[in-house]
Amino acid sequence: MFRDILGKLMFNTGRNYLKFVREARILHLDSRKCIPQKPELKTLPIFQYPVSQEDTRRVYVWGLAGHGALGEIKALRKNTISYLSKPKRLQFAEQYKVTDIACGYGFTVYAVQSSDKNIIYGTGINTDSQLGFNETDKRFPDNMVFIPRPINLPLLKENASTKVIDMAAGRAHLLILTTEGLFTLGNNAYGQCGRPIILNENYEKNKVVHHIPNIKGHKITAVAAGQDHSILLTEIGEVYTFGWGADGQTGLAHYRNEHRPSLVKGDLAGQHIIKVACIADCVLALSDKGKIYGWGNSEYGQLPIKGDSCQVNIATELNIPQELGHITDIATGGCSCMILNNAGNVYVWGYGILGLGPQVQKILKPTMIPPTLFGNNVYNRDIKIIKIYCGISQLAALTNSGDLYMWGNNKFGSLGLGHIKDQFFPLRVAVGAQVKKVACGVDHTVTLCKPYI
Repeated sequence: MFRDILGKLMFNTGRNYLKFVREARILHLDSRKCIPQKPELKTLPIFQYPVSQEDTRRVYVWGLAGHGALGEIKALRKNTISYLSKPKRLQFAEQYKVTDIACGYGFTVYAVQSSDKNIIYGTGINTDSQLGFNETDKRFPDNMVFIPRPINLPLLKENASTKVIDMAAGRAHLLILTTEGLFTLGNNAYGQCGRPIILNENYEKNKVVHHIPNIKGHKITAVAAGQDHSILLTEIGEVYTFGWGADGQTGLAHYRNEHRPSLVKGDLAGQHIIKVACIADCVLALSDKGKIYGWGNSEYGQLPIKGDSCQVNIATELNIPQELGHITDIATGGCSCMILNNAGNVYVWGYGILGLGPQVQKILKPTMIPPTLFGNNVYNRDIKIIKIYCGISQLAALTNSGDLYMWGNNKFGSLGLGHIKDQFFPLRVAVGAQVKKVACGVDHTVTLCKPYI
């Protein structure tokens, strides 16, 4: 009997225990609903935005807009003068693949990759047909083109095999170097287009486009333009000039005008020149050995040579100290010069706003601009300048990271800094893309860029 009682007790106890366990689990599960639990991590969605592989070039413009050199840009107006003081993305470049840019005195030209013969477009002042003649210009007043339109060249090939190699623009003439040779158009009053001078020639609505296939059997590889003269560089490193020569800017050992492309000798004899630079009437030439030569106007000490001369009509090697290192780039403005060495250091001299502060207006020898002004510091030791540019009174430098720095006269906001005050030391321009090339006009600036994407 005792065993029967003990068996019933153990059975009831086991059943109660199981009931207790079941109820405890229910309470535990219910309690979990009341206690805040750690949220589950969810994978955020990844959005793939379509990026056109063709959109590898962008163009940003700023400066005076009243003459149309900025294209279809709606700019600010102050005292009836239309200008843009900070970079603006040009819509024209969104429709065409721009490969090169050049700025003249109030006009801009663009080389584009095209499937037809329209490989050059222009906008801005066209008083001397520096943008060629086009029937559509009738809708624009005062010989100013406000929308980029094609510049007609007498190309021999009908397909898209002809490409633009280089371009240069002067006061009122244009040089376009293509795979078919050099084309020149615009004002030729001093022979700057490389053709005979015609007295009293009317350049308004002029259809003449001159063609220079090569120079004495050698291909032309680069071009440069001063105010009213032109410079050609050949594949063998020779320099040819033509046009206005009153300040010796042709370097032909005389001060006459010359319409025939003529070889520059002097100290250039036997040298292999890799670059020429000019924006007004002072010329610099750089050899493959890093030597610098100059000729033209030296009224403000732009040409540091032996003796004291305001006009140098023959190519002369400049007295550049050896401690400056190997020179890799050159640029000239209206009254100043700038060079760059292989260490990325920028040197300036001449007259005006040179980038060394408001107290420095004239320097007769190359003086370095502190690298820290171009973003080189303890946090960015690898930053250095790789290219330099000049307008008449504005200077520019481009870093290896694609940042653009500008300084100088800021009339009409041509420095792109968001205001119109002069800038006495280099300051970064907020372009919004990696800058690849800079073209400086008298009062406007254009940049060819690559997106950060």
